[in-house]
Amino acid sequence: MSPDNIFEGANEDEESSSESNPSERKLGYGAAVVETMAQIMREDESVFLAGEDVGAHGGVFGYFRGLQPEFGEDRVVDTPIAEQAIIGLGIGAAVQGLRPVVDLMFMDFICVAMDQIANQAAKLKYMFGGGATLPLTITTAGGAGLSAAAQHSQSLEAMLCHIPGLKVVMPSDAYEVKGLLTSCIREDNPTVFIINKRKLADTCHVPEELFEIPLGEGHVIREGSDVTVVAIGRMVDEAKKAAEKLSGEGIDCELINPRTVQPLDIDLIVESVSKTGHAVIVHEAVRFGGIGAEIASQIQEQAFDYLDAPIGRVAAPFSPIPFSPALEKHYVPDAERIVTSIKNLF
Repeated sequence: MSPDNIFEGANEDEESSSESNPSERKLGYGAAVVETMAQIMREDESVFLAGEDVGAHGGVFGYFRGLQPEFGEDRVVDTPIAEQAIIGLGIGAAVQGLRPVVDLMFMDFICVAMDQIANQAAKLKYMFGGGATLPLTITTAGGAGLSAAAQHSQSLEAMLCHIPGLKVVMPSDAYEVKGLLTSCIREDNPTVFIINKRKLADTCHVPEELFEIPLGEGHVIREGSDVTVVAIGRMVDEAKKAAEKLSGEGIDCELINPRTVQPLDIDLIVESVSKTGHAVIVHEAVRFGGIGAEIASQIQEQAFDYLDAPIGRVAAPFSPIPFSPALEKHYVPDAERIVTSIKNLF
């Protein structure tokens, strides 16, 4: 999907996993990024954007398009190809009282900037005894599905969630993009906002005005009685398809979208599992060491007596992501694999 068509070809059949109303306006996932950025930059002059190609080209996927013509080169800054420097710029600006949004084109590139992210951004408030505030938002594009191959398709949220001091956000639709991005930029601590590049053209209802979705609060998308399905990011769509299929076979799924994976709304998940007695966790990242393992562990610790079967996990195999579209499609979890995992619990 090229930058020229990310706001086209939207799946009009997709319903918001949050609050959908067909009579109200719909907005694309990628379009919600630029709308939110524009509105919050008009509202708060301390907010600026910096990253590779975010100015003239609007970013590699175009979801910052149009910001530089309105706000100028001082507030929408094209940077050199230097990820450590980009994050360092953001850290310094945030400590001095600005609210920077710094973009790393692909999630894979956090590895290049990990010293700045893990040892500086995440630690400064602690190192200064709470005396420093760091309102830094790091945006990045994660996930597979565009044949971008092994170095541009990874989902590395578990790596980020392991670092105390960071908040990690994974919106599943355009409604959540706007509400969560607004919360991230207004947050006084460093956040990582993970955009799923396969979702960019999908539409749902999004209010025109700015609004916040609280960080750390999950959402029950679908109530059910037989099994709790915890789905993260783009996997929410696949879990909804699986739940619909299983409803016709007599299995009633309760679907939970954490929205924020650090901090995690484990209380919401445990409450659901205590009701259903079964749990399946779905994420796009590699299964081994993924965020699903942590969620499963916490469910076991807090709701073991309610479980009627082992906790299921649906995730990618322990392999680099293939370039081949056919292999990549087989690599990424889908509704069919979720259905199979759920049926194995009964």
